[in-house]
Amino acid sequence: MGTHYHDSDDPKLLKEMRELAPAEFKAWLELERIVGRDDGKIPRKYRELIALAVAHVTQCVYCIDAHAKGAKKAGASREEIVETSFLAAALRAGAAASHGALALKLYDQA
Repeated sequence: MGTHYHDSDDPKLLKEMRELAPAEFKAWLELERIVGRDDGKIPRKYRELIALAVAHVTQCVYCIDAHAKGAKKAGASREEIVETSFLAAALRAGAAASHGALALKLYDQA
């Protein structure tokens, strides 16, 4: 069998990563806690939906897992989950088109 790049046991390696780079791990964990704030100006449900959209764009399956569940817990509907996915897709497509313009400009400059 070939290598499986995503496995449900992969997040268990985070414990080892914490031991190998404790300061960096702590800093990363603090960043992740930004999403979970309940005292910010952006309500928790929207924080989770934003995080979910970013997870789609960065293609992090573990983040999609965490933030889909977090959004549901914060009161997001199935419809909001799907709209978030398409919003992310639209922005990703927009970025590809604008980078296409950049590629054309660079081609013309060469």
